[in-house]
Amino acid sequence: MGKRPQLRQSQIITTYGPGAMTDLPERSVLISGLDGWVGDGGPVEEPRLAAKIARILNVPGIQLRRPPEAEKEGGGFIRSYVFPLWFVTQNTLPYRTGWRTRILQHWAGLEKNGRKFRMPDTGKESPVTPVRFVRACRYGHLGDIDWKVFVHGQNPPCIGGTLYLDERGTSGDLGETFVRCSCKLERPISLAADPKSQALGKCDGARPWLGQNKVGDERCGEPNRLLTRAASNAWLPQPWRVISLPQVDRAVRDAVARLWSFLEAVEGPEEVGYERKKPAVREGLDGFTNEQVWQAVQDRRNPGDAEEKPVKIVELDTLLSPTLPIGDDKPDSIFFARALPKSEWNTKPWMQGFERILLVERLREVAALVGFTRFESQSPDAETGDLDAGVQRADIARQHEWVPAVENRGEGIFLQFRTATLADWFNRPAVINRYVQLKRGFELWRKEHPGANRKFPTPEYILIHSLSHLLITAISLECGYPASSLMERIYAIPDVGYGLLIYTASSDAEGTLGGLVQAGRRISEFMGTALQLGQLCSNDPVCGLHRPDDMYEGRPLHGAACHGCVLIAETSCEQTNDFLDRSFVTRTAAALGAEFFVDIGTGVSI
Repeated sequence: MGKRPQLRQSQIITTYGPGAMTDLPERSVLISGLDGWVGDGGPVEEPRLAAKIARILNVPGIQLRRPPEAEKEGGGFIRSYVFPLWFVTQNTLPYRTGWRTRILQHWAGLEKNGRKFRMPDTGKESPVTPVRFVRACRYGHLGDIDWKVFVHGQNPPCIGGTLYLDERGTSGDLGETFVRCSCKLERPISLAADPKSQALGKCDGARPWLGQNKVGDERCGEPNRLLTRAASNAWLPQPWRVISLPQVDRAVRDAVARLWSFLEAVEGPEEVGYERKKPAVREGLDGFTNEQVWQAVQDRRNPGDAEEKPVKIVELDTLLSPTLPIGDDKPDSIFFARALPKSEWNTKPWMQGFERILLVERLREVAALVGFTRFESQSPDAETGDLDAGVQRADIARQHEWVPAVENRGEGIFLQFRTATLADWFNRPAVINRYVQLKRGFELWRKEHPGANRKFPTPEYILIHSLSHLLITAISLECGYPASSLMERIYAIPDVGYGLLIYTASSDAEGTLGGLVQAGRRISEFMGTALQLGQLCSNDPVCGLHRPDDMYEGRPLHGAACHGCVLIAETSCEQTNDFLDRSFVTRTAAALGAEFFVDIGTGVSI
């Protein structure tokens, strides 16, 4: 038996998880659900994430476990199933000049374990490749196309007919690709791609990644849609990522519990300060601020509210903590951040809109796979970071007892924005007008995607998000990390604060090289480079003059943003490269006057 193909553990979360189709040298396979996994790599401890996922999946509790490790003793592995079961021959038939005609054959009719087919004209064996088209529905169900039924349409399929795949042009266009039967009936693949034709019939709810015996099937009835198995929208994961936080909250809660008889009746931080005059309280609360103690008192009074706090709010509360540094400067620490002295970063006029800069020297990110979709991705809520519990996602197991998770360690830079400066910016008429244009573009997108549950973000989010992409590009030029390894965390929560965390995290040593923290010490220089990058795009003036509310331009979720300026690797972006507009950041070719950073001569300032 040959050596099994191997994947990195992180790829199971982002690229090749349950329900994903993966190409092997001789066939395509479907990664099985968690019920088909043998062994695991051990538990991942992150109670906050586990509690959130349990609520999303509507189960009492959930475990986070690493995917199986092939190199461990016992040799864990993940099962996979041959899919699709229809193949085409690599050798062609002489049929008509200019056509590329190949035989379309089911797995059951192939020789040598499904790898060869004997050509009828020469009798020679031909290698085969999986057909590139399958059927799926918007709920993630998946199946082979019944090509015999498709090609015969309303007519009953003929008995014993041979199916052919004809490519009648050189472009590969679906309108030039036909499925033909030896009985002379034929239909173009473009007919299957037309949703109005419903040529692929209704979905039967098949979930073959949960087993080949129909046990995992659901009731559906949605129209089947044509899906190219290697397309980027064939499997869209729903990972949930959290930044592990230092256990300051646990320590202060323990202290409050011990001193509850003193703190039970307090009604604010001021009264906490009054209680500190008592020696026992002063000693027990040493190291904690009055605000931290007051929050712990509220959490103890209303424990349900503390558990239900959205992911991003908990993270931002920690990053905005008045007590610095945050966390412990130890080799095994999960989080450690210190403030960069203001004298080192507030040296340029364009840095006046920031409150403080944190150098996050150690962080731990945990990512867990909750489910997946096909055709349309479902991003987390821009403000809270929570996944929508009402989204129809495809399951990765018949029964949810655990989900695959990975932990990565790395470093980052956190920039806190001045809330008052952001408020002044948004009150400008040019900013409001541009925001209205962006929102009208989103409404156009909603009409084209009636089943989507996405919410339109605030103007502050779009500003910070666009700046983040420009800053990632600027930093990656010098920090030693490729841009695709840098990720963003946007915090735009009106009642809490505004900030941007750019970080890198990896399961190996790449996440701890220190290059990003060193870049943070020169953040004002990189910010200036980012603003210069945002002023001019190689696609200007087309990019700068783009109107998201123009239905004919076809980019309703973008303002002045394209692959020449703002768009980065989708794995680095928390909104899959949507909700971007560099005209909110700096002056562009359109000169809208909506920029947060305003040009003044050769400099940039706010």
